[in-house]
Amino acid sequence: MTRRFDFSSPILRAVILGVGLIVLTVVMSSTLPPAIDWHETFRPAAREVLAGRSPFNIEGFLYAPWAILPMLPLALLPENIGRALVLLFSVAALAFTAYKLNAKPITLGLFLISPPVLHGLLNGNIDWLTVIGFILPPQIGLFFIVIKPQIGAVVGIFWVIEAWRKGKLREILRVFGPSTLALLLSLVIFGLWPLYYLKPLDYWWNASLWPMSIPVGIALLVASLRKRKIEYAMGASPCLSPYVLFHSWVGALLAIVSSLPETLAAVVGLWILVFIRFLQG
Repeated sequence: MTRRFDFSSPILRAVILGVGLIVLTVVMSSTLPPAIDWHETFRPAAREVLAGRSPFNIEGFLYAPWAILPMLPLALLPENIGRALVLLFSVAALAFTAYKLNAKPITLGLFLISPPVLHGLLNGNIDWLTVIGFILPPQIGLFFIVIKPQIGAVVGIFWVIEAWRKGKLREILRVFGPSTLALLLSLVIFGLWPLYYLKPLDYWWNASLWPMSIPVGIALLVASLRKRKIEYAMGASPCLSPYVLFHSWVGALLAIVSSLPETLAAVVGLWILVFIRFLQG
């Protein structure tokens, strides 16, 4: 008698998924090109922490210190395997965030093939860690948006006002208390690490539109507060930052991912921009 597999079994599905991820990781680890940010910044910073030293010993580590926590187990693996897993986690986190922001299958696909997303994936950066904060409760999401303020700073302002509307000072203390305590503790341990945010302002690869984008950012901030919609604040953050890498515009793109016309227009426009810059050399 032939025995059939019950593919509705959660255990069997978990096993198939696990084996598939292992195979995919192995294939990716042998085919993906090196990721500069993983190679030069995040893996070395994680290994510094594993050795009992500060991640800020690595020149390119300019983030909240808790950003390194998810990287610690990956830094124990061979670099190419860790790089493959970072890419898988990035895609999963970005896709899940877009889904929670009401992306449809078409807009999700367009989002994932957009130049900012692909740029971040190729570099092995951690924008995915910051954007997860958009869909979390504010008292938790604050830990994530602080990692890269150029993506989420205005969302923090939005949450301050929303907390005030809900419960005045008491609600602000409830929402912002945990992240504020963590920030103060990190200052005691690592010193004035937020000053490192100023270091990359003169980098040639800065893709910020500041200060030209200040009026747009302020208008989006006002819209977010007036309409009580976080999406406007997501779009405002990079507009009000003097330093934004190209892939960090992913947060602004997520703000419109629920609408097909806007997403299509933005992704096509971004690819036109990439083509123009390619022609310019």
